[in-house]
Amino acid sequence: MQTVEATSPVPVAAAQTRNPGIDLLRGLAILLVVLHHLGLRIPLKKTALADVLPAWLLSGLNYNGYEAVFVFFVISGFLIAANALQRWGSLERLDVRVFYARRFARIMPCLLALVAVLSVLHLFGVQDYTINRAGQSLPRAMVAALGLHLNWYEGQTGYLPGNWDVLWSLSIEEVFYLCFPLVCLLTRRRVVLLPLLVTLALSMPWTHAALHGNEIWQEKAYLPGMSAIAVGVLGALLASHWSSPSPRARLLLGWLGAIGLAAVMLDGSVLWQLLHDGYLLLLAGSALCLLLASQQRQIRGAWQPWRGWNGLRAWGRLSYEIYLTHMFVVFALVRLYRWVGGDPRLGFLWYLPALPLCWLLGAGVERWLSLPCERWLRAWLSPKIRLADSALAAAPMSP
Repeated sequence: MQTVEATSPVPVAAAQTRNPGIDLLRGLAILLVVLHHLGLRIPLKKTALADVLPAWLLSGLNYNGYEAVFVFFVISGFLIAANALQRWGSLERLDVRVFYARRFARIMPCLLALVAVLSVLHLFGVQDYTINRAGQSLPRAMVAALGLHLNWYEGQTGYLPGNWDVLWSLSIEEVFYLCFPLVCLLTRRRVVLLPLLVTLALSMPWTHAALHGNEIWQEKAYLPGMSAIAVGVLGALLASHWSSPSPRARLLLGWLGAIGLAAVMLDGSVLWQLLHDGYLLLLAGSALCLLLASQQRQIRGAWQPWRGWNGLRAWGRLSYEIYLTHMFVVFALVRLYRWVGGDPRLGFLWYLPALPLCWLLGAGVERWLSLPCERWLRAWLSPKIRLADSALAAAPMSP
């Protein structure tokens, strides 16, 4: 993904360049999503890996997809707000037309293509892609996906097939960004906007807990996800005023973020007993610490990341495309695994082709669909986008 916009997400003060640390965090998040969807069908704890690796590690690899989506929400809020600050100087001067045009150009080509493909597969009755739950229908699922309320639709009617289901997070994110520029313009003063964002961010544990009783809606409701996005926006605002943190402060942020993220991902059950729904706020805060540390390091000068992590960063650059398409690979391999009577003890071997195939599919979608369409739509929708991007490219790399 070469665009500097997020979705299910480029640094703040240097938006015209890629930030390897942020790409790495996005790569980790999308990898956990893929491992989660594989693990629901071929769990690692039932393979021979359980003889040599601890159960908590295998569970951490397989069952953190939901938490990974919340990391994406924080990254998205951070990057979107940071890029807006870089282009317009303040959120109050945000150009609504350019903002919406950029979001539309980034989101809609892949979304429309996915809905079209899924609709054809449903009409042909292809297994794993047919909507057959009582109260659900193809036309209604299409309206929910394109109308950005698929999360609400699933909360009312039950889970859709896997390829449809991944769109729940996109519904939350894009509804936030429909409202975000309007709120910025209506409040017009940061002294008004900041309390609203802080209230939304800190409400995450309570809005999540208040939905107890409907498991699907509790997981996919608007407010908890929007709270995580608000955490990212607040982080971008903080970064824009944090001119020169000391190396020790940057190091502390990085360690706090890494430890917090590892604690949630590897020992979430213990944290749940201690914090209950508050563990999501800890997760969002940890992700934000890593983002701030990475962004500040980028501002202080280009840094050479470890080459051993290049593969994971490549996943981060394609996170949106992989997120939307990885279930095609998962379903195909799981079907093949079952058809050949795969040995559960050797189930981990099926992960080996799944991961590169997910990346290759995402790379193909980016090259042949999302990038060409995004460039064409930006040029067609608003000439102002070109002017804004030109001004951004000429801007000094400073916070």
